Amino acid sequence: MLNEFAKTVLVIVAGLFPILNPPAVALVVLSVLPHISDAERRELARRISVNSFVILLASLSVGAYVLEFFGISIAVLRVAGGIVVAMAGWGLLQAPDDDSAEPAPKPRSGASLRAKAFYPLTLPITVGPGAIAVAIALGTGSPRHGAQPVHLAGVGVGLLLVCASIYVCVRFAGHLERLLGTVGTQVAIRLFAFVIFCIGVQILWLGLSELIASVHLSIK
Repeated sequence: MLNEFAKTVLVIVAGLFPILNPPAVALVVLSVLPHISDAERRELARRISVNSFVILLASLSVGAYVLEFFGISIAVLRVAGGIVVAMAGWGLLQAPDDDSAEPAPKPRSGASLRAKAFYPLTLPITVGPGAIAVAIALGTGSPRHGAQPVHLAGVGVGLLLVCASIYVCVRFAGHLERLLGTVGTQVAIRLFAFVIFCIGVQILWLGLSELIASVHLSIK
């Protein structure tokens, strides 16, 4: 039983952590909201991690059924999501530098901060279509004989570990900015923005490849 629990936790963490990439998320959040207070950053980190947990849990549990209900395949999800992620990365690449501009205004209210915490910072920047597709795939994978309490506990712990890493990275993004300096932070943001753009293109290509392969099979 302990072996199954550990296996489930490792599968969830290993499958989702590289795609979510919490350090990159922290830099993106820093570029979108660079001048918020420490208390606001703490609240933002909490909301992003909670939103991510809910979306990933829903994707793992009922995501496949939702896609089937609407007649959406994983390939189409990847194509559409890849476009969204690539556009987000391209927008960050084209964003002006913040070194000579006046400090950006803080969010006007808590409602504005909560709105930004969900879109675009949680969806699609943190939990994008790639992560959703992986979560759906994990949810439709093993164990095929049905979910058992040990697997449900492993999924919960795995998601908590992943979302805790998101919280820590976003919460202490300001410390990373002070460590890297203004120029280093801008370089890191541009680098991770390019990585996000490449991830979007990769997700798009994977979806297109699956669609093209299905067309070839149907022709044969």
